[in-house]
Amino acid sequence: MKQNINKFSIIAFCIFLLTCFTALAESPEEKGLQLAIEVDKRDEGFQDTTSQMKMKLRNAQGEESIREFHSKTLEVLDDGDKSIFIFEHPRDVSGTAVLTFTHKHGPDDQWLYLPALKRVKRISSDNKSGSFVGSEFAYEDLSSQEVEKYTYKWIQDAPCPGKEEITCFNSEDYPVDKSSGYTKRVLWIDYDEFRVWKIEFYDRKESLLKTLVFSDYKLYLDKYWRSHFLHMLNHATAKETEIIIENIKFQSGLKDSDFNRQALKRVR
Repeated sequence: MKQNINKFSIIAFCIFLLTCFTALAESPEEKGLQLAIEVDKRDEGFQDTTSQMKMKLRNAQGEESIREFHSKTLEVLDDGDKSIFIFEHPRDVSGTAVLTFTHKHGPDDQWLYLPALKRVKRISSDNKSGSFVGSEFAYEDLSSQEVEKYTYKWIQDAPCPGKEEITCFNSEDYPVDKSSGYTKRVLWIDYDEFRVWKIEFYDRKESLLKTLVFSDYKLYLDKYWRSHFLHMLNHATAKETEIIIENIKFQSGLKDSDFNRQALKRVR
């Protein structure tokens, strides 16, 4: 009996050592990927969302202008999400709309509707790094962040920006799409709820181009966290864009037919 107990103790100890060695053997790239998968899982099943947004543009001299728009997003099984942004104010951009089909593999599809011309214009892959209606956000920033769109590397654990009492993991991701305007993004994501608190964007020269900070998170349906305030700073131009998000609603019954090129012309 004593011999059997010793045998089981040895086996248990070996399993413990194997587990430790496996954890230690996990590379920064493997850990980065596993964390990205967990972030993605936390947002599964939301079905659809709608929201009202206010965008504040600020130039290097501190002069401000405000734009108002609303958005619709549809979760797509086995592919990236679909979304529409529709501008309402001021008059010179009213009726302008952007439709995005994010894909897990291959370049995303995006279209811009210009009411003054009454035509839908396809946004080419080479223009995805262009400014989204004069803001510091690029068209590619509008795409849903699918795991397959990047490769990953965990860097370190550190206090979350602006939330030092919470521990974040600091990781880098590298766009798979060669036409991306970025060479990499550096992210701070908390371990508690896997919320993104900060993203640094590096341009094609590998210089820090922009920093995006998220705040004012709220919980919906006991599962889905959404930031209600985004602040993007362009380090090259000193321009800033703030987005205030209000009236978020989930599961409104949106359909695939609400997200097509014809729908762009009748958006309200």
